[in-house]
Amino acid sequence: MLHACGVPCGRFTSPHLIDRWDCISVNEKVVGEGLFRQTEHRVQLRNEEEGIEASEFELLTATAFEIFSQEKIQIGVVEVGLGGRLDATNIIKDPLVTVITKIGKDHEVLLGSTLSEIAYQKAGILKSDVPAIVDGTNHKDVLKVIADVSKNMRSGRVKYIEEVSGQTKSEIWAVQSRAAYRRHQQMNISLAYEAVRLALDQIQLSFDIQQFVTAIQHTSWPGRLQMLSIRSLTGRFQPILLDGAHNAQSAVVLGSYVDERLREGRKPVTWVIAISKGKDLQEILPALLKKGDTLVAVEFGPVDQMPWVQPMPAEEILDTARAMVKLDRSWAAQGSLHDALRSSVEASGERPMVIAGSLYLVSDVLRLLRNTHRI
Repeated sequence: MLHACGVPCGRFTSPHLIDRWDCISVNEKVVGEGLFRQTEHRVQLRNEEEGIEASEFELLTATAFEIFSQEKIQIGVVEVGLGGRLDATNIIKDPLVTVITKIGKDHEVLLGSTLSEIAYQKAGILKSDVPAIVDGTNHKDVLKVIADVSKNMRSGRVKYIEEVSGQTKSEIWAVQSRAAYRRHQQMNISLAYEAVRLALDQIQLSFDIQQFVTAIQHTSWPGRLQMLSIRSLTGRFQPILLDGAHNAQSAVVLGSYVDERLREGRKPVTWVIAISKGKDLQEILPALLKKGDTLVAVEFGPVDQMPWVQPMPAEEILDTARAMVKLDRSWAAQGSLHDALRSSVEASGERPMVIAGSLYLVSDVLRLLRNTHRI
């Protein structure tokens, strides 16, 4: 949306998708590897020379901000890495606006075991006299925590985006059709629109709402309800669905989509699933698997510069799933991901096939496709 309005802008999201530097973009283009590595090297030198002892994510965040400064962006869109209150990105003291999306249970070991505890960490991004946009469909306990933190912080106005009869309330929907967007997508678009509108108002930049419509219609997000061809890897003609659903909340959204769009006539689905160690299988798997489905449990590979991220053993995923639902076929894949995909395609035939459970698995699949196309 910012780019569509002609605003020099940057974006920093995490984790990266394929390459470490693709988490940083300027004017909707991923920064080049050369620029990233040069800037990262300078940041690392400063860290060593000044004895800062920054964490890997702190170094990455500093690299992103350094690139933003070099490229002279006007507005940066910065996604929190984990939580909010103690996150490296929260070094920003005077943002134009803060945004809190739907909060669910995730990373409980670090953020807390209840929604209220997690919300307290997320609400840590609120700032004095800075306006905020909040998903108003959050649980009442979450909304109470946000309201309390906002009052204590003396933040700017907090605008809650509500739903009425399953439809998100925002003026953007007066000029943009909802037909192609699911409820969570409508909410996320509304949050983005309201945040960008507020930011542009504060820098006194006028805009045409039709510019936002164009941006929305051309937006794509790899690894989120992405229909993808893996024919070059497996020979399968039918596209597969690729989604990074990695917690209970996103699994429910994915499961609902699969039930509505892929299970025509209650078709069984072939699932290829990897999950990060520490995730709650009891919450994630029931939202996805149905009686008669096929499950291929896999493990994602090492994550560049993130050695603390580890895959859950495929056998553990398999055993938990088998105890939950009567599957048609199920096994823990041995060997490479490429081999696992080929065997999954053989098992699925022409039935729907979904790869899900982890953004790191999404990364491995997209990287495998890219490398295959280079051959």
